[in-house]
Amino acid sequence: MPLWLRCQAEGVCTAHQSYAWAEGIAKRLMPEGAELLVVEVTDAGTGELKMLMPLMRSSRFGHRVIEWLSCGVCDYSAPLLADRSPWTRQAAEAAWAAIRSVLPPADRIHITGIPREIHGVGNPLAMLAFAADSSLITSGLVLEGDPETLIKRHGRPSFVKTFNKDWRRLERHGSVDLVEANTPALVELIFGALVEMRLRRFRQLGRFDLLAQPAVVDFYRNAALQGLSDGSVRVFGLRAGEDWVAGQYTLARQGTLHAILIGIDQEVVVNASPGLAIIGRLMEWALRQGFDYFDLSVGSQPYKEQFGAESSVLAKIDETLTPLGKGVAAVAALRERAELFVRSNPRLFKAGQGLVRGLRRLKS
Repeated sequence: MPLWLRCQAEGVCTAHQSYAWAEGIAKRLMPEGAELLVVEVTDAGTGELKMLMPLMRSSRFGHRVIEWLSCGVCDYSAPLLADRSPWTRQAAEAAWAAIRSVLPPADRIHITGIPREIHGVGNPLAMLAFAADSSLITSGLVLEGDPETLIKRHGRPSFVKTFNKDWRRLERHGSVDLVEANTPALVELIFGALVEMRLRRFRQLGRFDLLAQPAVVDFYRNAALQGLSDGSVRVFGLRAGEDWVAGQYTLARQGTLHAILIGIDQEVVVNASPGLAIIGRLMEWALRQGFDYFDLSVGSQPYKEQFGAESSVLAKIDETLTPLGKGVAAVAALRERAELFVRSNPRLFKAGQGLVRGLRRLKS
């Protein structure tokens, strides 16, 4: 804990690797029998701390895998760096060799969601020779200039026109307000509305969501309540008249506001997009509050480009340490290629979605 908090205060880490967030994962979400692995890397000559690497080892379908301490609630996998000193590929390879030397036996090391940089500092994990591009894309928008004209300056003209039209439709339902949950009571109220909206929409789409698991809901709720003390976790709701039409769960760290969970109700105001409305107003709010970057999280949804966000590809590490691990990795790669093929074929993707929805409705 002291080393972690030191890196957090004096070094570089993402909001997804803050101590409170990681502690919540370890206490509430780690699978039964999983082992927490936090590796401390120091300079061999001086003994000075260089980084912390939060990992976990678990058994899955008969094989042992070492992966990031995430359990589905971390968009990014990045070590906590002790300072802002730049890393070289040679230093990154040496650090990884040191980490490998102390890891317990496993069949596979599988780390996804690796950003190329951590708040402007090169991510040593992304520098490794065997780190490869993944299928995951992250997007974000640099916040600068006048908040009142942010959407107009960065968004595509057709999108800006639609955005303003949707806002007027919401206003016809009543006064539209962006509300920050800055008290425990508001956290409970707005987060509860977000979960309800999200689960209802995902059921309608026939899609699975992590928030269907009570332990995950408890994790996010507890993190939001803890975040009231330092603003590291912020929950917002968009209210039209007396109705909540959208909710957004965010993390804040080193000038970046990360939008990680959204819930929307499209039935309150027909032909409006409350999800786009809350994101747009949150961008303006963040700029007024002094944030300089708005992270739109992982995913290649078209609306991100319409806001003017820039995208980058996340890296992955997949080391197979045993024949069993190699077989598991091969099956996983085949499945990923199949998913990419289906997604690239609109008709096939739509048919697949319909089949999955039907199966899930039958199951429920």
